[in-house]
Amino acid sequence: MIAGRVLFVIRHFRFEQDVYETLDLVPMAVRRKLDKIGIKLGLEQWRALGRGERLAICHLPTNLDEECEALRVFVQEAVKRATGAEAKKLSEAERAIADPPDSPPAGLAEHAKDAGFALDEESWSKLDADARYALIKMGLGNATSHNFAAALQEFLIPPIEAAPAAESKA
Repeated sequence: MIAGRVLFVIRHFRFEQDVYETLDLVPMAVRRKLDKIGIKLGLEQWRALGRGERLAICHLPTNLDEECEALRVFVQEAVKRATGAEAKKLSEAERAIADPPDSPPAGLAEHAKDAGFALDEESWSKLDADARYALIKMGLGNATSHNFAAALQEFLIPPIEAAPAAESKA
């Protein structure tokens, strides 16, 4: 707690609630942290880590440059110890996704529309960076994630269909 504020280090999303219990899959907030520090972990590498290591990666902060460097070193050493292989390093372009754009990408907005949601500038501006990142990771590209619609449901209000005109009473 800092100056009366509680700081949460990992963002929990309802659409992936089952992930947090076992940590058998990489939570979305951890994927964002890994992108931010420039490391790509495969699922086998993630699962090779001990539960304590996975929890540490979930909860270690990445707000300051020093924290990012500490997490990068921790992940690299843990993966090397657990698998004997180096963790893949991301290019600067691949790392950029960790800081989502101020406007929704066109392809993402189109996929959201196909799922029955309006993802426009106004709705995008109301999302925090974690939600934006999650939507981009799950909904941008040729195919959307099986959790994309659930994430849209969690983050956005679906468009309300026009109600039929009320019959006038005579």
